[in-house]
Amino acid sequence: MRRIIETGYKKPPAPHAWAIVENGILHSVHVPIRPDGTIEDGDATAQAEVVFNDLKATLAATGAEFGDVTLVQIYLTSLKHKPAVDKVYVRCFAEPFPVRACVAVLELPTPGTVIEMVVTASV
Repeated sequence: MRRIIETGYKKPPAPHAWAIVENGILHSVHVPIRPDGTIEDGDATAQAEVVFNDLKATLAATGAEFGDVTLVQIYLTSLKHKPAVDKVYVRCFAEPFPVRACVAVLELPTPGTVIEMVVTASV
C-alpha cells in the first residue's frame, strides 16, 4: 500500500509527492526548502544543511533515521559545490555509507537552488 509522508513542512505546489512509502521503502526528494516553505538561496553549504534537515524530518516521520538510507542521488548545478555538500553528508551518514550518485546538471527546477537530492531508505 502506498502512503504519502507528511512532515508538516510547507512545500510549494508541485505535481508530485515529496515522499512516499511503499512496501517498506521510502522514496523521497529534497530541495532546500525551509520548514516555513521559503527557499534557502545561500551558498552550497547552507542549501545542503536545509536539504539534510528536510531528509531528517522525512525519515523521522517514517520512524527511520540516516542509517536506514540505502541510496542517495545528488544533483548539483556545478561539481564545485560537491566539497561543501560532502562536508554536510559525512556529518549525517556513517560507514557503511549508502550507495550514492552525484551528478552535475545545467539547472534545477526550484529557482535559486544548487542542490536537489533523491533518497531511498528502508523503513
